[in-house]
Amino acid sequence: MREEFEKQAASGKIQNKHVEPLVALYESGFCSHKSWGFGRITAVDTVFCRVSIDFPSKAGHQMDLSFAAESLKPIPKDHILARKSSDLQALRQMAALNHLDLIKLVLQSYDGRATVDQIQQLLVPDVIQEDWKKWWDTAKKELKKDGHFQMPGKKSEPIIYQEQEISLQERLMAEFRAAKGLKNRLNVANEINKNIADLTDKEAAVREIVQALNAEIASHQRTQPTVALEAIFVRDELREATGVVAGDTDIPSETVWNQETKLAPLLEALPAAKYRRSLQSFKASNPALWHEALLNVINNVSAKLASEVAHALIQGDKFQQLKEVISRLIGHHQASSELLLWLARERSDEFADILGPEVFRAMLTAMERDQFNEKRSNKLRDYILDDQKLIVELLASADLEVIKDVTRTLQLSPCFDDMDKRSLLARIVKSYPAVQSLISGEQTRQDTTMLVSWESLERRKNEYTELVQKTIPANSKEIAIARSYGDLRENHEYKAAKEMQKFLMRRKSELEQDLSRARGTDFANTKTDEVGPGTKVSVTDTNANQREVFTILGAWDSIPEDYVVSYLTPIAQALMNKKVGEEVEFEMDGQKKRFRIDSIEAAQVAAPAASAAPEVPAPATPAA
Repeated sequence: MREEFEKQAASGKIQNKHVEPLVALYESGFCSHKSWGFGRITAVDTVFCRVSIDFPSKAGHQMDLSFAAESLKPIPKDHILARKSSDLQALRQMAALNHLDLIKLVLQSYDGRATVDQIQQLLVPDVIQEDWKKWWDTAKKELKKDGHFQMPGKKSEPIIYQEQEISLQERLMAEFRAAKGLKNRLNVANEINKNIADLTDKEAAVREIVQALNAEIASHQRTQPTVALEAIFVRDELREATGVVAGDTDIPSETVWNQETKLAPLLEALPAAKYRRSLQSFKASNPALWHEALLNVINNVSAKLASEVAHALIQGDKFQQLKEVISRLIGHHQASSELLLWLARERSDEFADILGPEVFRAMLTAMERDQFNEKRSNKLRDYILDDQKLIVELLASADLEVIKDVTRTLQLSPCFDDMDKRSLLARIVKSYPAVQSLISGEQTRQDTTMLVSWESLERRKNEYTELVQKTIPANSKEIAIARSYGDLRENHEYKAAKEMQKFLMRRKSELEQDLSRARGTDFANTKTDEVGPGTKVSVTDTNANQREVFTILGAWDSIPEDYVVSYLTPIAQALMNKKVGEEVEFEMDGQKKRFRIDSIEAAQVAAPAASAAPEVPAPATPAA
């Protein structure tokens, strides 16, 4: 093809300077254009002086040979773009079996360097069709151990391929020596710690690192105690991993902890991955008073750190003290939004006796306090909105009046906009329909009042008392005993007790709702000119020509076998307000009935018991 191009140059169709670029394009078969990107050369026509190229957006594009020589750059056949075009299946197999070979191919295609983002753009989704993150995590571990790849400190910096192999230890130690500042040295030291098993001479590397870190710790312990602590942790971890004995010049963590430093800011400044290690170190440095210090800071730290502090206290047999502090903070509405966020996320059975309606009130107070202090974080508010079960679970053990009070507080709270309030209130109404009237304002006392006899009211009150004073406490003991058996995931006794707890709390809510609506009466002085509660009605079934007598009493007084019915039943509702001689039609048991009222008289109702009625959250009001 060179001869053909030279002939074109001799005839003046192209310039001599275009011959070499055109030969390179023809031999490679692939090219790139600054605007159209990668292309595959499909044909070269020396008669008409044209070249045909398939670009991604311009298939079969034709270009003058002179213009092609000046505007196109040849792409070698072993370039990643050329391989993707010519042998994609082989690349996919390489991605599955030889991670390093594929990455080497990519880097060599771009002068030996490329960033992670560039590698991902080149390989996904054509070569790597599934989980890139999983693939890259595996490949990255291999890259760090291979001596040909230089890994960057930042994601934005390129990975570099070098022909000369450098051992992992040589590379990491060179990076450690070149790092400026203790913080950067710690990053490399942590990397060395992760790869300590792959170093060729671990002890020599650790001795050099420890010596350098000790000098930095001494100069940072007062000015930057957090960084000094990180250095001490890394130093000690390296010693433990290699068995290198501590020297006389080692500054222990106790020296930093015992300085006049505020504990909460010091802990917060540490990386989250170091929280647990730092708390263990602090406990070892202050064996007598460590728990008091942690109890003092738990309300002043982030939710993540609060979780680790609580874990440390529980592991140190200080669980009871932790509960007392949290209970006091919640009771006084002094708990921070971060502490309450941790408690809401935790919501374990160990804190069951704390998790109640007062926690939600404390949450509202904390969020209002954050608003006043212009704190931008809304993590607690967002969590309350996202967790569909939180409010309902916090109100599970509350009396109806308490639930109503919490509902009012939520309605007045400035922490949520109207849309979010409606969402939260809907969750409460779904579990506790009795608060619907409080929210909508549509129902009145007359709408919900139920007439009941004194005898039936006494029975309901006794049931409520038995439930609250005996059954529920007994169930709580069963839960505590079952919890002591351990492993709650496989603890069938615990699960059964918790299910019973849900049933009992639901029944408690039902009774509270019923008792709050009940209006006790003895049905004395009942009018007999028309049918109403407290009347005895004689009727004739006109279809069967059969006489029947019904006694209509309160909502809880039905005894069907004795023809005593509640005034809320369909048959009673059909007869209500009707007079002697009138006829009514209604459906009962799927059959149409027609009754004629023959007589109406006052029903004989037993007098109420003389004993005092038990206390209930919403006492009934006697009828006038």
